[in-house]
Amino acid sequence: MSSLALINEFLGQPANASEHGYQIDHILEFSHWFMGALFFGWSAFFVFVLIRFRRSRHPKADHAGVRSGISTHLEFSVVLIEAVLLLGFAIPLWAKRVNEFPPTQDAILVHVVGQQFNWTFHMPGPDGQFGRREIGLVTNSNPLGIDPNDPAGKDDIVVLGELHVPVNRPLIIELSSKDVIHNFDLPHMRIAADAIPGSLIPMWF
Repeated sequence: MSSLALINEFLGQPANASEHGYQIDHILEFSHWFMGALFFGWSAFFVFVLIRFRRSRHPKADHAGVRSGISTHLEFSVVLIEAVLLLGFAIPLWAKRVNEFPPTQDAILVHVVGQQFNWTFHMPGPDGQFGRREIGLVTNSNPLGIDPNDPAGKDDIVVLGELHVPVNRPLIIELSSKDVIHNFDLPHMRIAADAIPGSLIPMWF
């Protein structure tokens, strides 16, 4: 089993099912190996300090402390590695995810609306256009309030709780909520975002 598979199993991550997921998995892998190295490194340093500066060896306190610059160099190295991880990997990957959306003509567009206690998926029909939605038209049989008089909404598809999409095609999601903040999480696709009332949150995989 590879180290990446071990990290995913340790974190309880499901199998990756998206093209970009391996990049996120590798950042998680590097971060956890780095944190593990920090943990064992600082633990060893702590034990060394306990032994090196024990009372029997230094019965009289030295208020000047350690005069070596090793600790400063170690702390600077940790900060440098964290900066490289953040600025060189995490932020560029995040920027790519939020700025480089696939062309809409090649993607499937889905409106995802959260509510207590379900998700509603709204897709355009063969005409490729979403019908107009009005909050005053919301009923149990019309959970999104699609205007029945709007021709664009006649062929719209509304699904509750579960969505099936074709493979090897990008999916653009526009996320919103009808009541309170909900977290929309697709761990297999390595994406997650909060659905916020009054806001339209775009995401894709």
